[in-house]
Amino acid sequence: MVITGADSLTLADGTSHPTGYWAEEVVASHRALREAGIEVDIATPGGVRPTVDPISLDERGGVPEAAAAEFRAYLESLDDQLARPLVLAEVDAADYDGVYLPGGHGPMQDLARDADLGRLLTDTDRSGKIVAALCHGPAGLLSAVGADGAFAFAGRRLTVFTDEEEGQGGLKDASPYLVESRLRGLGAVVESGPAWSSTVVVDRNVITGQNPQSSADTAHQVVKALG
Repeated sequence: MVITGADSLTLADGTSHPTGYWAEEVVASHRALREAGIEVDIATPGGVRPTVDPISLDERGGVPEAAAAEFRAYLESLDDQLARPLVLAEVDAADYDGVYLPGGHGPMQDLARDADLGRLLTDTDRSGKIVAALCHGPAGLLSAVGADGAFAFAGRRLTVFTDEEEGQGGLKDASPYLVESRLRGLGAVVESGPAWSSTVVVDRNVITGQNPQSSADTAHQVVKALG
């Protein structure tokens, strides 16, 4: 599981917006994978401790207090891993059966242009292993552009936090770019469900979820694919 190391996002006007990873996406995904008996390592750029987006733990992010308390408790149970994640640059695709990218706006800041992630994703996809991404996590797929400018996931079917959802409940016009539009521009075939629905798209080894509501279903599809 590759988690953003960013704690802020540079907005379209150049100002800084506090962000990080989205609590539900890490918690629901990690829990579903572990309950299925899958071992999950956590990596971040530079091995930094990842920051949870503060609004993913309160009502500003549409998260009821009871759910926020559950997420906090689960994240506390992962504290050893979160405090000492693997260094992304040192992760070898050969050692894993798949790569999973949860979201939050943080991936737009760092993972989208992380060459080490691009290498990991390209190697994982070429070997036919699982590439999974959720909500804004597919921003990380943008890193998989070769020296020739070819996008590793051009022509692949996937979903992502939509431009519509960004306009309704995301950063709206303040966003530095729209992940859905950027992926389409690189040749990805984006398929979207209704806003805020649980929507998962599976294209062979590539598994993507549209939004936080898709967290558990995305992880369950990864479990199914891993057999």
